Amino acid sequence: MDLGLKDKIALITGGSKGIGLETAIILAAEGAMVAIVARNEAPLQVAAQCIKETTGADALVITADISIEAEVRRAVEQTVEHFGGLDILVNNAGTAAANRFEEVSTESWTSDLDLKLFGAVHSSKAAVPHMRQRGGGSILNVTATAGKAPSASSLPTSVSRAAGLALTKAMSKDLAKDNIRVNAVCIGLIRSDQIERKWKASAPEQSWEEFASDPSHGIPLQRIGQTDEAAKVIAFLVSGAASYVTGTAVNIDGGTSPVL
Repeated sequence: MDLGLKDKIALITGGSKGIGLETAIILAAEGAMVAIVARNEAPLQVAAQCIKETTGADALVITADISIEAEVRRAVEQTVEHFGGLDILVNNAGTAAANRFEEVSTESWTSDLDLKLFGAVHSSKAAVPHMRQRGGGSILNVTATAGKAPSASSLPTSVSRAAGLALTKAMSKDLAKDNIRVNAVCIGLIRSDQIERKWKASAPEQSWEEFASDPSHGIPLQRIGQTDEAAKVIAFLVSGAASYVTGTAVNIDGGTSPVL
């Protein structure tokens, strides 16, 4: 299947590792021009080298703090200036922050919402005029299954992610007239630095395959997912192959979530 990504211009926040980097690799392999954004220069340069070695494409590296509106606008403008436009925005920047309600500080609430919710708001607001000029585009918000079905002690992340889902639906309604599609993915247990730290701390005697398939995770597909499995779904949703898909949120969780 031709995803229709050749010569499309994509900006990916949180693009230095994990799902963001894997998404950049897949988009670049499909012929898209890719800009990756993160706060730290060194990991971004490593990621750009990985993209180059894997796909032969040069990625634009942009250092920016997504929680700061001015830096987000600068990242979008740099992408447009370098490549000549913007077609795809993947709002992937985020961290895991989960605690009991009474133990979450005001500072934690603010920083989590600034990064996960307002980061997506500011980047999307900066990107939309450029997409409109090109006759349309695609915005993809990376959220979590906790946004649909919060568990105990999942704050503030579950609230930030739920807000991201509401943002996705509302934006999809407002921007459809401009042929700008807005979708989300809800991530479950996917291999990441955080999951690998948990593996090495709790079960160092196990191989990754043994840990990933441990029944205690409660995953119907009986294993933790790989980053490329999430990135492939993202690539489809932002591509021309999903041209009639907007305002939806896809679970990528091996069947774990109790809700659609």
